[in-house]
Amino acid sequence: MNPKLEIFSQGEEVVTGQTVDTNAAWLSQQAVAMGFEVARHTAVGDNLADLKALLKEISERADCCICTGGLGPTIDDLTAQAVAEAFSLPLALDVQALAQIGQFFRHRQKAMPDSNRKQALLPQGSQRLDNHWGTAPGFTLAFGRCWFVFLPGVPHEMRQLFEHSVQPTLLERFQLTPKLLVTLKTIGLGESDLQQRISAITLPENVQLGFCAREDEVQTKLLFPHGYPAEARQQLIARIAGQLGYFVYGIDDAEQKSGSLAGSLTTLMQAHNARLSVIETLSHGLLAAKCVNSDWLDAVYIQPSLERLAQAFAVALNPADLADAAHQLALAVQAQNPANWVLVQLCDLQQLKFSQQEQPVVLYNALLAAEDLRTSQHTLAGSLARKQNQAAMLTLDLLRRYLQHHPI
Repeated sequence: MNPKLEIFSQGEEVVTGQTVDTNAAWLSQQAVAMGFEVARHTAVGDNLADLKALLKEISERADCCICTGGLGPTIDDLTAQAVAEAFSLPLALDVQALAQIGQFFRHRQKAMPDSNRKQALLPQGSQRLDNHWGTAPGFTLAFGRCWFVFLPGVPHEMRQLFEHSVQPTLLERFQLTPKLLVTLKTIGLGESDLQQRISAITLPENVQLGFCAREDEVQTKLLFPHGYPAEARQQLIARIAGQLGYFVYGIDDAEQKSGSLAGSLTTLMQAHNARLSVIETLSHGLLAAKCVNSDWLDAVYIQPSLERLAQAFAVALNPADLADAAHQLALAVQAQNPANWVLVQLCDLQQLKFSQQEQPVVLYNALLAAEDLRTSQHTLAGSLARKQNQAAMLTLDLLRRYLQHHPI
């Protein structure tokens, strides 16, 4: 049985929702990949009694606990004090930690505030984790059945400390059998649709299935136990991918990462030696931002007004027929640069008045690749920000489907 690990986040800003706890999500991903069983995520505000009580509970039920936050210099940073009182370990000045904090400020030609001295007070018997990326040293401590790791809450510092100091120690300290996570990334289907499509497939009992809706995609996740036969794994992945069909744009596993949709388009566009011009309306530059490092994106026109687009490209457009308007704009853009493919995105801006932001809006896309025309139409719902992101992804997905010879 894999060691049981808990993640403990400390800070009023976390429990009140002012800060999204990305630390816990990232640490869970690392822990699962290493072979831990992640049993709990817990968040506690800046309350000394609550912190002490939770630390005592965790020490009796978990093999390992990674704690983030509460190591700063202010009065609401209580982690070290809570550990000291919960486990009856006095705080002691770590001279080396104090020297490192002082060096941090001297390097920036600043005087160290007296309050930062607090960060060098560590529970007696703990092991310091040197923080070369900030002022707050981390520390580790064994108590009860649990080995605790305390890390700063600043995400960059936390990740650096984990990767450089904590992860190697975890691999030495625990007998871990890493699981393998495989992620199928899709566009155009919701979680319930994905589940319905693969419902006829019977999964082995030791393979875990999950779904995750992200901003740019919906993911189908398969978690395979350590030592699962590679051939059987590939067969199962192929069956599920086959059921999901052309909605799958990438598969991530231990051997390869498919990257973003824009990244996968780079390989496809290079194979066609093609360059692209784009007209954005609803996504208002978000499509271009997603492709910022893509050398195949040659020109982007961001103009929500159909009237101004008609003037800019000297073409007559019918507001009542946006599908045809998208085609006409594609022809007009291509006439200016015949070597480029053209991708056009249009919507009815009257549907996007501030009083109607939650109302559905219809998106019209047209792709002109040389003389080959492909079009798509989607109804988008949700907030304006959600519709803008959906528009960017679905417009790019039209290009992907064309390049991969999928139905549109």
